[in-house]
Amino acid sequence: MTPGSRSLEVRTVTQDDPLAAPLLAELAHEYSTRYERPFEEQFDALTTHPGAEFAPPDGALLILVDRGTPVAGGAFRRYDETTAELKRIWTSRDHRRRGLGRLVLAELEAEAAARGYSRIFLTTGWRQPEAVALYLAAGYTALFDPTRPSEEIGPHPFEKHLTRKAHSA
Repeated sequence: MTPGSRSLEVRTVTQDDPLAAPLLAELAHEYSTRYERPFEEQFDALTTHPGAEFAPPDGALLILVDRGTPVAGGAFRRYDETTAELKRIWTSRDHRRRGLGRLVLAELEAEAAARGYSRIFLTTGWRQPEAVALYLAAGYTALFDPTRPSEEIGPHPFEKHLTRKAHSA
């Protein structure tokens, strides 16, 4: 589970947990700079969104912690009866390009499958080419025409069908 570090832990937290604070603040900064929106608007949207959507039994908010420091994370919520929707995928700007995004996806997928979901759905923004590359590399199917300009597409939807792993007795 650990790209480059044996000290990574996966922690399930709530939206108001201090470990989630860097995720929310950095995402608000990313969204405000990439989409030219006020930071406060983005931060408020993230922090006032009902946290219960990302809590059991239908959702989860996972944080990867390295020696006590949150370094990556993400969440899912119920999209429909069989589909989890991924949200808030984040890697700390100080820890990027180390495979943590792929690890977050794998952890979220495993947790969603354990909760009975058979499909993942997500959208990412048209000004987030790194996210598009991450999802394609992780086996997600683009539900848009990738030959069209990003700005024309708007939010970029993806899906991935989950396979349940057999447990040995």
